[in-house]
Amino acid sequence: MQSEAVADALAHGRPVVALETTLVTHGLPHPEGLHTALALEDDIRRHGATPATIGILDGCVRVGMTAGELEALAEAGNVTKTNPSNAGAVMASGKAGSTTVAATMMAAHANGIRVFATGGIGGVHRGVERTGDISSDLVALSRIPVAVVCAGAKAILDLPRTVEWLETFGVPVLGLQTSEFPAFYRRSSGLGIDARVDSIDALAAAIKAHLALGLGSGVLVANPIAVDDELPRDVYEIALATALAEADARGLTGREVTPFLLDRLRVLTGGDTVRANLALLRNNARVGAQLAVTLLK
Repeated sequence: MQSEAVADALAHGRPVVALETTLVTHGLPHPEGLHTALALEDDIRRHGATPATIGILDGCVRVGMTAGELEALAEAGNVTKTNPSNAGAVMASGKAGSTTVAATMMAAHANGIRVFATGGIGGVHRGVERTGDISSDLVALSRIPVAVVCAGAKAILDLPRTVEWLETFGVPVLGLQTSEFPAFYRRSSGLGIDARVDSIDALAAAIKAHLALGLGSGVLVANPIAVDDELPRDVYEIALATALAEADARGLTGREVTPFLLDRLRVLTGGDTVRANLALLRNNARVGAQLAVTLLK
């Protein structure tokens, strides 16, 4: 179900940017998640595009949630974190669901939306040789032709294996004014990418060229967190090591891991990870809007 604003923009060929809702229900503490979602929508509007925040309410996928719908989702309680694998079950149950990167890509593509802005994608988890845990975000990127603007993959993941997976499955990683894969809270991971582009025009041209090949895969736009917003290296590394050790001691697996680690990083850094997350989310929303506008030129 499309909102009137999204339906009108798509019908008249105006730029639209998809947004996910996991940040509302799982990524940030309430009501910070709700306030952030609304701020991202405002950022996208200010840069000439229409926001299409995607979530599930009453068994229906909403593409372009109203402020009231977002508030209902944020306050619903026990909201299901929705991937392509469980989306049908969530809809059939009539319950509320927040969309991950993979589920948002799925809904965006089904509604003709080519650009999606998020914080960071999921990827290959640490200890994958033991758990086999690989995010469905990567599979979606290999199968769904949508451009995803992000600050790299979440810092809690195995970044070298994530970058290798993207290359193996034909997902181009384009760095906006960077030659390295971003590490979410940090600008650089030391890992290479497929190509660097230094302007939105060059980025749009590369995305158009990839999509024209008809390979069926999406494009990952690596947009690093701003210099003034990234975490100091020592703070980041100590907090991450501590949080990972705690998760391992608890024996957490699957969908339990990411929310736990993000919450522990928030506590261990005195809220600095939340501030960095908010900054990179808004930066990605602005770039997403500029990209959506340029793709239509």
